[in-house]
Amino acid sequence: MAGLREKQKADRTRRILEAASRLFRDRGYGAIRIEDIAQAAEVSVGTLYNYFTNKGDLLLAIVSMEVEEVLESGHAIVENPPSDIADALAALIGIYYDHSLIYLSKEMWRTAMALSIEAPETPFSARYTELDSKLAAQVCDLIARLQALGYARAGVDAQAMGQVIFNNLNQMFIEYVKQDAMPLATLHARTTRQNRALAEMLRRG
Repeated sequence: MAGLREKQKADRTRRILEAASRLFRDRGYGAIRIEDIAQAAEVSVGTLYNYFTNKGDLLLAIVSMEVEEVLESGHAIVENPPSDIADALAALIGIYYDHSLIYLSKEMWRTAMALSIEAPETPFSARYTELDSKLAAQVCDLIARLQALGYARAGVDAQAMGQVIFNNLNQMFIEYVKQDAMPLATLHARTTRQNRALAEMLRRG
């Protein structure tokens, strides 16, 4: 019985998040009310407030859902990466970028980033930073895995290099979401070009 209740709760949460994501994308974060989301998710406003305190909580939950799915997909790359370092980086980062607009629009990403910056001491900001840290750790894990397989030079600090690569891909992503006209292909091309140079530093002589 408890298992059924948990499943029902998870299904309801997913329905709320998918409704919020759809409305935020279609009509803009600022234009949507909690009541609109409850109606679209076919739950009462009271029920929705039992799950989420405000729209910011909903947005963060959508970001969390996005990042958790990305991390799961990225795990397969880390476990069995291409032997070419540039290809391995492109595969992992490609997952991050390609998945980024499934649940969130560029406007939603900008809002989430702004909320995390404007109130750095809030739970929202702490969770957002934690999600970034998980992604950064996965990039570091990829570098360490490439070293363990003998594809990358063992003498390079995997944690430091992974952080450099993540910081760069994150900054490039920020530039991407700031510019509505920039296509995803441009983001891929610019990041791939930069990562080729970093891959040369990691390649075994």
